[in-house]
Amino acid sequence: MAIEYVTGLDGVDWDEIKRKIQEDDFDNGRTAEQLRVSFENSYATCLAYEGDQIVGKLRALSDGVCNAYIVDVWTYHPYRNQGIARKMMETVLGQLKGQHVYLFTDPETVEFYERLGFKKWGIGLGKVEGDWLVHE
Repeated sequence: MAIEYVTGLDGVDWDEIKRKIQEDDFDNGRTAEQLRVSFENSYATCLAYEGDQIVGKLRALSDGVCNAYIVDVWTYHPYRNQGIARKMMETVLGQLKGQHVYLFTDPETVEFYERLGFKKWGIGLGKVEGDWLVHE
């Protein structure tokens, strides 16, 4: 398996990503266009490909100085547990030197992030302002 890791967004097939995350039950309701905008508005991104097939995605939001947040970490189910998410994390974390990096995850993936040096820290709170994905 030759996986290529790309930090740019040229030529991304957002419809393919949308289809695959729906198939993997990882879809949060964004359209393919909203996925594109989300990634384009990010500080750092990493996409994993086998040939022309997307098999992973990750992005970071950051102020570029002291605070960053990792979001949208996903590996296509046939490619899980092969080091792809680790490599995407290492690629993006390398662009966040000197920053406090935070993430939110499901309980079953905590050990993965702990192996990357993350520690449980404080209490996170969240809120959706208005209606989810409605920007009017």
